[in-house]
Amino acid sequence: MQALARIWNGPIGRTGILMLMAALLAGCGINTIPTLDERAKAAWSQVLNQYQRRADLIPNLVETVKGFAEQESKVLTEVIEARAKASQVKIPEDIITNKEAFDKFQDAQNNLSGALGRLLVTVERYPDLKSNQNFLALQSQLEGTENRIAIARRDYIEAVRDYNTELRTFPGRLWHMVLYSNLKPMQNFAVSADAMETPKVEF
Repeated sequence: MQALARIWNGPIGRTGILMLMAALLAGCGINTIPTLDERAKAAWSQVLNQYQRRADLIPNLVETVKGFAEQESKVLTEVIEARAKASQVKIPEDIITNKEAFDKFQDAQNNLSGALGRLLVTVERYPDLKSNQNFLALQSQLEGTENRIAIARRDYIEAVRDYNTELRTFPGRLWHMVLYSNLKPMQNFAVSADAMETPKVEF
């Protein structure tokens, strides 16, 4: 005890000992959980940004298609209604740890994807529409957005997988119980092997 006291009050002092302890704790993964938590939240923000970008493109797409294929009112209405429902879904602050809210968000986006897909299939019957410059510009933007959505979802899936694994395995499980018990496991997208690949929007 006397030797420890001499070190504590000696040249190394308290600062040196505390720095050594901090380094040892860092090496044991004390910062891993908050680091992965921030990474997953940043990835989720990108998911939201890309879905919003897609929603912003849809009104112009619908109006352009309507100018050439107004008789396709059923599929156009489906897209409009699906977009409205997706936009109306509430996104609480805890959505990535709230299964009910997360599932509602995912279902709404999936419904919009389905309606949009049916609209794009309909386009195949209208050669004049497919060659329209405004439509071609929207096509390019939509394709880029769908690619970014796929990438953002993939990054989020990977980030949440790493975060949730850290909470369940040692030493992360220990740090979670001792220091980060307020952090909850995060929800993840239900994804198939095909969905992990970037989709192509073809007309």
